[in-house]
Amino acid sequence: MLKNYVAAIESAKVYDIACTTPLELAPKLSGRLHNEVLLKREDMQAVFSFKLRGAYNKIANLSAADCERGVLCASAGNHAQGVALSAKKRGCPATIVMPRTTPEIKAQAVRAMGAHVELAGDNYSEAADRAEQIRDETGMVYVHPYDDPDVIAGQGTIAAEILGQAPRDIDVVFVPIGGGGLAAGIAVYLKHLSPGTRVIGVEPEDSAAMYHSLAAGRRIVLDQVGIFVDGVAVKQVGGHTFDLVREYVDEVLLVDTDEVCAAIKDIFDENRSIVEPAGALAVAGMKRYVERESARGKTMVCINSGANMNFDRLRHISERAEIGEHREALFAVSIPERPGAFMDFCRLLGPRVITEFNYRLASRDEAHIFVGMGIGSAEEADAIERRLIDQGYAVANLLNNELAKLHLRHMVGGRSASAQNELLYRFEFPERPGALLEFLSKLAGRWNISLFHYRNHGAAFGRVLVGMEVPPQDMDAFNRFLQDVTFSFVEETANPAFQLFL
Repeated sequence: MLKNYVAAIESAKVYDIACTTPLELAPKLSGRLHNEVLLKREDMQAVFSFKLRGAYNKIANLSAADCERGVLCASAGNHAQGVALSAKKRGCPATIVMPRTTPEIKAQAVRAMGAHVELAGDNYSEAADRAEQIRDETGMVYVHPYDDPDVIAGQGTIAAEILGQAPRDIDVVFVPIGGGGLAAGIAVYLKHLSPGTRVIGVEPEDSAAMYHSLAAGRRIVLDQVGIFVDGVAVKQVGGHTFDLVREYVDEVLLVDTDEVCAAIKDIFDENRSIVEPAGALAVAGMKRYVERESARGKTMVCINSGANMNFDRLRHISERAEIGEHREALFAVSIPERPGAFMDFCRLLGPRVITEFNYRLASRDEAHIFVGMGIGSAEEADAIERRLIDQGYAVANLLNNELAKLHLRHMVGGRSASAQNELLYRFEFPERPGALLEFLSKLAGRWNISLFHYRNHGAAFGRVLVGMEVPPQDMDAFNRFLQDVTFSFVEETANPAFQLFL
């Protein structure tokens, strides 16, 4: 199997349409991490993503009869553009099924390449179901985004380029993993021609289908996937890709949202390019690996897989990047409600950079402060927390509190004395017309909404914080309501940030 894939990679037809992308030194990351860090710039392809390689290799290998029947795929972004442009190059009719949550600018980009766009479902899985229905009805050729040998071989051409471009032997290559096509193609080629090179896949913690499948020894299906790193958000990896990754990828690392945001900023600082969250996964994983292994003097390659970023997402990313780089700490601190207490607290912090300060009178005995401050390391945040506790302050570290980072820091007003039997939930709504009305219709006025916060992050799904007054005798009905809700949710009633501030 290995030699067959290697031969397919070496004979792949990607260069009819794809370019050989640069392998660039990242001098700032290299100096900071004491390793030679090289960035493989797949964000410089015609569709700003590596997906063009696999899509074109699949379509270029179709027979004339298959091409005449046309091709189709399901995708919300990079794969859609890769298939559309490849079909245009080959002269095939193309249909792309995209979720209804897809931003119009992406749908228009696909239409501009000559493809027919059909909107179906609220997510990739529902769009894929519709694409398979079209395939069965029409006989069109389905171009899978990752679980196809031709697609895998097309993505593997990246590894061949890396070996020809690298200034010396490569110690580690970091590859983002969604369905696994990119990691599988790169790994099979490197393990054949550079067996000493470690291949490490990187996934988000909330979309870790490959990581959990490898741990289980079989392909598992995630109940839900995270929405931030949408380019790799799949519930189940491919059959071909699972077998190849299990055999040839050395390890899969997990990273969180804050680390991905910090990596986007790192890449911007290097070359002023703005990659999408999936495009920064490799750098985020590389940084975690270097810290874990205390690696020094190694040559490391990170695949910048894509740059199809919605501009609106940048405000969310910029807020989280400093946290991901351990340069901002967030605390909830209780101080006495007396004249001079606020000044005493500020003096204790010293001449630090204060990034955020929120305060609302809660009682005549005690005040609660939400404070963000600049730090140099995670250890410094721990030291600040210990110092405050030693001085008698009640402190809650909010650095890993998603409610605080997503919602609380943008809210004002404090706790309500009027709210009774209040429950708090975080929901994820698809960003499409009618989604909020659908939710409220299910609520049907049965329980009063006591708190509501929404902020657009430029993603396919919006994040909403909802407080509802639910009397004890209504809990059975309320639990049935939650079972009927089709949106992802997390209860936050016991969250200390909610208890202190809202």
